[in-house]
Amino acid sequence: MHHIIESQQFDRTTIEKLFLLADTLEKKKDSSMKGKILASLFYEASTRTRFSFESAMLRLGGSVITTENAKEFSSVSKGETLEDSIRVVNGYVDVIVLRHDEEGSSKRASLVSDVPVINAGDGTGQHPTQGLLDLYTIRRELGKIDGIRIAMIGDLKHGRTIRSLSYLLGKYKKVKIHFVSPKELRVGEDIKEYLTRQGVEYVETEALDSVVPEADVLYQTRIQKERFKSVEEYSKYKGCYRIDTALVKRMKKKSIIMHPLPRVDEIDPDVDSSPKAAYFRQAKYGLLVRMALLKYALRK
Repeated sequence: MHHIIESQQFDRTTIEKLFLLADTLEKKKDSSMKGKILASLFYEASTRTRFSFESAMLRLGGSVITTENAKEFSSVSKGETLEDSIRVVNGYVDVIVLRHDEEGSSKRASLVSDVPVINAGDGTGQHPTQGLLDLYTIRRELGKIDGIRIAMIGDLKHGRTIRSLSYLLGKYKKVKIHFVSPKELRVGEDIKEYLTRQGVEYVETEALDSVVPEADVLYQTRIQKERFKSVEEYSKYKGCYRIDTALVKRMKKKSIIMHPLPRVDEIDPDVDSSPKAAYFRQAKYGLLVRMALLKYALRK
């Protein structure tokens, strides 16, 4: 595995090795990336993904060069193609972390890159490292992945994080997924076909209340304003699902709330004090997983 482009690349054995490595990195000093340089090439806005990858490289003793708005502050503003940008950056660094607003962009980049390309989100396609840190969060918080019941809530049509996580969950046993969304924002047929092939049980519903008592994980997502053609269309769905303290009281005793962040209004801030609120811990776990991924990609 040279490039990290999609969740389908990972088998269960590899995932478990990565997670064991991530466990060891929490308290261990590691300078295996000394002399290595990471380029974070971001054509789309990000806080957690960019900072966690950059922090991961620095904590491993490496260095970072970065651009957070490559559309405006790189040669793409002069008409340079993604492929040419990647060819040029290849001469400066040892690994490229790429976020782009076009689905398939990371695959295109990997075809012309001699150094590893890590997909940090490509449009409505995938976000495999987010999927891995989500899976790691479930393992850390619940102690298992096999047999879980997870509700994925919100904008499932545009949500690349739920796509990547679904592909990973398909590698585990006796998992059940509740897809909770308006009919117009349902998860894609490709995901459902994959889950069927993998023998993963799933149901689709518009009613969040009905699944709360059964779920081990409530995976809340933001209604993504930037993916809609108009403000009016976005407004039809904004706030359609909201987790508040009353809903939390109906959750199973040992269950968690996750969110890839950023949130807007879909989780009441009063919920933050609940031990079930795992989303900020989830973001922190991302650093460990991305440290492990960098070591894996560069074989260090």
